[in-house]
Amino acid sequence: MSVTVIISIVAYLILAPIAGGLLAGIDRKISARMQGRFGPPILQPFYDFFKLLEKEPITVNKVQDFYVMCFLIFIMITGCFFFAGGDLLLVIFTLTLASIFLVIAAFSSNSPYAQIGAERELLQMMAYEPMVLITAIGFYLVNNSFNISDIVNAPVMGIQYLPGIFLGFVFILTIKLRKSPFDLSMSHHGHQELVKGLTTEFSGKTMAVIEIAHWYENIFLLGFVYLFFVNTASWSPVLAVAVCLVTYFIEILIDNSYARMKWQIAINASWIVAITLGFVNLLVIYFVR
Repeated sequence: MSVTVIISIVAYLILAPIAGGLLAGIDRKISARMQGRFGPPILQPFYDFFKLLEKEPITVNKVQDFYVMCFLIFIMITGCFFFAGGDLLLVIFTLTLASIFLVIAAFSSNSPYAQIGAERELLQMMAYEPMVLITAIGFYLVNNSFNISDIVNAPVMGIQYLPGIFLGFVFILTIKLRKSPFDLSMSHHGHQELVKGLTTEFSGKTMAVIEIAHWYENIFLLGFVYLFFVNTASWSPVLAVAVCLVTYFIEILIDNSYARMKWQIAINASWIVAITLGFVNLLVIYFVR
């Protein structure tokens, strides 16, 4: 393992929760302004995180704490594989495994609200997984490799060959970031009938673990957007980071513009987008290149 890879992994483990927390604070601030409110300070997510750590631990059973910790560990492993330039398929596999641990944790609580949230989380996975796999295949067809290090060091940007897949990935990113109209299993908005969903029975330190896992996950997901716009040009990382920030702002705008949809619409819309934008883009690359 090279020194560069070790530095990338350590930087992700240390900086990702800081960047993710700041991003969550900016998200709350912009959302409040869009709703005509002043909003909390940008550092509020960190204040909330430390308050959760100080709360008395109250859990339904010890098993759910174990599964939630596995969720955090596998999210961190996913990000380490990604930022170390590892195999894209392995990254997708560990990300799916992390989501499964969160679903099992919700089921283990035996709460009807948490179980409904867990069932909706599984439906969401059915909705976004095809587009995630199509994204990985698209990068393989362009670069003849699933290795992220090869994609980053490619002579051309992925977006030149993958515009349809990029739009499809941004569409399912709304599901992964748990934004409206696809916040089916868990919501931060008080007006939803299933406000906390699969995290209903989690509190205190367990909830803090889930929060920091989401910060790690959000930075990793924006890393996927970064891949579409980076190549060997020295200015491409700046462009890629700018696109990541614009994409996140669009997700906030969508989150504050739409009410939650039914799960049937989420699955149908995601699969239609995967077929029309993703699969057609793959066919064009296959026959043109």
